[in-house]
Amino acid sequence: QVQLVESGGGLVQAGGSLRLSCAASERTFSTYAVAWFRQAPGRGREFVAAVNWAGDSTSYTGSVKGRFTISRDNAKNTVYLQMNSLKPEDTATYYCAAALWGIGSMNPGQYNYWGRGTQVTVSS
Repeated sequence: QVQLVESGGGLVQAGGSLRLSCAASERTFSTYAVAWFRQAPGRGREFVAAVNWAGDSTSYTGSVKGRFTISRDNAKNTVYLQMNSLKPEDTATYYCAAALWGIGSMNPGQYNYWGRGTQVTVSS
């Protein structure tokens, strides 16, 4: 059972930056694809970014391309989401999710393990 813990959320002004971390309990975390999803109040869960298990392929939703970067440090069993040029519409609870041998799908149904989320609030 993989346990995922997100951290790094907070309150930031528009144009600012945050770096989210997703720390895993699993020693073989390098064999998992990891994705970030977000959910704003009253809205469905939205794909943000993903990295495949090999770490050589990433994908992003269009609204964050050029602003967000996903990366992984397998030695630390951690995946990061660097968020720059934040906008009020980025306000949401951010969740990380993992899938064994995953390709980095945008489909939340492909992920078996989920963290509890970290809140990101961007003020205008």
